[in-house]
Amino acid sequence: MNYELFTTFFKIGMFTLGGGYAMIPIIEEEVVNKHHWVSKEDMLDLIAIAQSCPGVFAINISIFIGYRLRKTPGAIVAALGTALPSFLIILAIAIFFHQFEDNKVIAAMFRGIRPAVVALIAVPTLNLAKSAKLNRYTLWIPVVSALLIWLLGVSPIWIIIAAAIGGYLWGKAEKSH
Repeated sequence: MNYELFTTFFKIGMFTLGGGYAMIPIIEEEVVNKHHWVSKEDMLDLIAIAQSCPGVFAINISIFIGYRLRKTPGAIVAALGTALPSFLIILAIAIFFHQFEDNKVIAAMFRGIRPAVVALIAVPTLNLAKSAKLNRYTLWIPVVSALLIWLLGVSPIWIIIAAAIGGYLWGKAEKSH
């Protein structure tokens, strides 16, 4: 099982451009649909927890899934599987980058990758919105949160605290009815 955890997360780390959020569809495909290690609902919870924890999202989510399956050894193996491809790629780039930094073909390739990365981040965001059961009554919450962060420079920490308090108060209000 540890070998399968490592190879699964190594593959995820190896073939994902755009960072942790771009990994969400691949992680979901592997962990939920292919291996059935966690349910879709549990995956949504793990994503929310991984996003709210300090550190790199991809490492956080791999640690949570690895721990759920094999406790501490699983967490270590999954985290190593996720981080090792990036480490090796960055190491290779650091060794050879000076030979390619002025290459127009390489620069053009990176310009072509950027729009794809935006799509890789947009798709899991929309899927998370569907899974979170956003509707016309709750859609304002992520929109206002994003605008507060982007336009007014409000710290995401304050948004998370306000959302947690709001969710708690909403839950108490629903229980009392």
